Amino acid sequence: MVNNPIIQGYIDGNEFGRTFGMDFKILSPGAVEYHLKIEEKHLATPMAAHGGVIAAFADAVLGVGALSKSSEFGNVVSTVEFKISYIKPGRKGDTLIGTSTLIKTGKSIIFMEAIIVNQDNELVAKASGTFNQYPLSKLLETL
Repeated sequence: MVNNPIIQGYIDGNEFGRTFGMDFKILSPGAVEYHLKIEEKHLATPMAAHGGVIAAFADAVLGVGALSKSSEFGNVVSTVEFKISYIKPGRKGDTLIGTSTLIKTGKSIIFMEAIIVNQDNELVAKASGTFNQYPLSKLLETL
Protein backbone atom coordinates (compact mmCIF):
# COMPACT_ATOMS: atom_id res chain seq x y z
CA MET A 1 0.00 0.00 0.00
CA VAL A 2 1.22 3.47 -0.89
CA ASN A 3 0.99 6.25 1.73
CA ASN A 4 0.00 8.88 -0.84
CA PRO A 5 -3.74 8.71 -1.71
CA ILE A 6 -3.22 10.37 -5.12
CA ILE A 7 -0.61 7.79 -6.11
CA GLN A 8 -2.77 4.98 -4.74
CA GLY A 9 -5.73 6.31 -6.74
CA TYR A 10 -3.57 6.27 -9.87
CA ILE A 11 -2.49 2.68 -9.19
CA ASP A 12 -6.06 1.55 -8.53
CA GLY A 13 -7.47 3.22 -11.65
CA ASN A 14 -4.67 2.51 -14.13
CA GLU A 15 -6.28 -0.15 -16.32
CA PHE A 16 -4.01 0.85 -19.23
CA GLY A 17 -0.86 0.07 -17.24
CA ARG A 18 -2.28 -3.25 -16.06
CA THR A 19 -3.33 -4.20 -19.60
CA PHE A 20 0.15 -3.51 -20.93
CA GLY A 21 1.89 -5.15 -17.94
CA MET A 22 3.65 -2.01 -16.68
CA ASP A 23 4.78 -1.77 -13.08
CA PHE A 24 6.56 1.06 -11.24
CA LYS A 25 8.17 2.12 -8.00
CA ILE A 26 8.78 5.66 -6.82
CA LEU A 27 12.42 6.27 -5.92
CA SER A 28 11.92 9.87 -4.75
CA PRO A 29 9.63 12.77 -5.73
CA GLY A 30 10.14 13.16 -9.48
CA ALA A 31 12.12 9.94 -9.89
CA VAL A 32 10.45 6.64 -10.76
CA GLU A 33 11.54 3.32 -12.16
CA TYR A 34 9.04 1.59 -14.43
CA HIS A 35 9.26 -1.93 -15.88
CA LEU A 36 7.68 -3.50 -18.95
CA LYS A 37 8.37 -6.99 -20.30
CA ILE A 38 7.91 -7.07 -24.08
CA GLU A 39 5.44 -9.84 -24.89
CA GLU A 40 3.73 -10.97 -28.07
CA LYS A 41 0.82 -8.54 -27.46
CA HIS A 42 3.31 -5.62 -27.73
CA LEU A 43 4.78 -6.61 -31.12
CA ALA A 44 4.47 -4.80 -34.46
CA THR A 45 6.74 -7.32 -36.22
CA PRO A 46 7.54 -10.91 -35.27
CA MET A 47 10.26 -9.70 -32.90
CA ALA A 48 10.03 -5.92 -32.30
CA ALA A 49 7.66 -3.92 -30.12
CA HIS A 50 5.38 -1.35 -31.76
CA GLY A 51 6.68 2.20 -31.36
CA GLY A 52 3.37 3.17 -29.79
CA VAL A 53 4.00 0.72 -26.95
CA ILE A 54 7.40 2.29 -26.29
CA ALA A 55 5.83 5.78 -26.49
CA ALA A 56 3.03 4.83 -24.07
CA PHE A 57 5.62 3.37 -21.71
CA ALA A 58 7.75 6.54 -21.92
CA ASP A 59 4.71 8.75 -21.28
CA ALA A 60 3.90 6.64 -18.22
CA VAL A 61 7.48 6.93 -16.92
CA LEU A 62 7.42 10.70 -17.37
CA GLY A 63 3.86 11.14 -16.11
CA VAL A 64 4.23 9.11 -12.93
CA GLY A 65 7.51 10.91 -12.27
CA ALA A 66 5.67 14.23 -12.54
CA LEU A 67 2.75 12.89 -10.47
CA SER A 68 5.10 11.72 -7.72
CA LYS A 69 6.24 15.33 -7.34
CA SER A 70 2.92 17.14 -7.86
CA SER A 71 1.04 14.84 -5.48
CA GLU A 72 3.13 16.22 -2.61
CA PHE A 73 1.04 19.39 -3.05
CA GLY A 74 -2.31 17.64 -3.61
CA ASN A 75 -2.01 18.01 -7.39
CA VAL A 76 -2.46 15.66 -10.32
CA VAL A 77 -0.91 16.05 -13.78
CA SER A 78 -1.77 15.83 -17.45
CA THR A 79 0.60 15.67 -20.40
CA VAL A 80 0.95 18.95 -22.29
CA GLU A 81 3.81 18.01 -24.63
CA PHE A 82 5.80 14.83 -25.22
CA LYS A 83 8.83 13.92 -27.37
CA ILE A 84 10.50 10.57 -27.88
CA SER A 85 13.64 9.47 -29.71
CA TYR A 86 13.88 5.78 -30.55
CA ILE A 87 17.43 4.45 -30.36
CA LYS A 88 17.10 0.66 -30.47
CA PRO A 89 14.11 -1.68 -30.84
CA GLY A 90 12.47 -3.26 -27.85
CA ARG A 91 12.47 -6.96 -28.71
CA LYS A 92 10.23 -9.82 -27.66
CA GLY A 93 11.43 -11.05 -24.27
CA ASP A 94 13.21 -7.80 -23.35
CA THR A 95 12.49 -6.21 -20.01
CA LEU A 96 12.43 -2.46 -20.46
CA ILE A 97 13.38 -0.25 -17.54
CA GLY A 98 12.34 3.39 -17.68
CA THR A 99 13.63 5.97 -15.24
CA SER A 100 12.47 9.56 -14.91
CA THR A 101 14.35 12.68 -13.91
CA LEU A 102 12.68 15.86 -12.68
CA ILE A 103 14.18 18.82 -14.58
CA LYS A 104 12.13 21.73 -13.21
CA THR A 105 8.95 22.35 -11.28
CA GLY A 106 7.12 25.63 -11.78
CA LYS A 107 3.85 26.92 -10.34
CA SER A 108 1.78 24.93 -12.82
CA ILE A 109 4.26 23.21 -15.17
CA ILE A 110 6.64 20.30 -14.54
CA PHE A 111 9.46 19.41 -16.96
CA MET A 112 10.59 15.78 -17.04
CA GLU A 113 13.12 13.60 -18.89
CA ALA A 114 13.32 9.81 -19.10
CA ILE A 115 15.54 7.10 -20.43
CA ILE A 116 14.46 3.59 -21.34
CA VAL A 117 17.00 0.77 -21.37
CA ASN A 118 16.69 -2.97 -21.82
CA GLN A 119 17.81 -5.65 -19.36
CA ASP A 120 21.36 -5.37 -20.78
CA ASN A 121 21.39 -1.62 -20.03
CA GLU A 122 21.28 -0.81 -23.75
CA LEU A 123 19.56 2.48 -24.53
CA VAL A 124 16.20 1.90 -26.24
CA ALA A 125 14.72 5.42 -26.12
CA LYS A 126 14.97 8.88 -24.60
CA ALA A 127 11.96 11.07 -23.91
CA SER A 128 11.00 14.43 -22.49
CA GLY A 129 7.69 15.85 -21.45
CA THR A 130 5.91 18.87 -20.08
CA PHE A 131 3.10 18.33 -17.60
CA ASN A 132 0.39 20.62 -16.25
CA GLN A 133 -0.20 20.22 -12.52
CA TYR A 134 -3.53 21.15 -11.00
CA PRO A 135 -5.52 20.39 -7.86
CA LEU A 136 -7.11 16.96 -7.55
CA SER A 137 -10.41 18.73 -6.81
CA LYS A 138 -10.53 20.05 -10.42
CA LEU A 139 -10.21 16.52 -11.74
CA LEU A 140 -12.92 15.27 -9.42
CA GLU A 141 -15.27 18.04 -10.65
CA THR A 142 -15.11 16.58 -14.17
CA LEU A 143 -16.01 13.03 -13.12
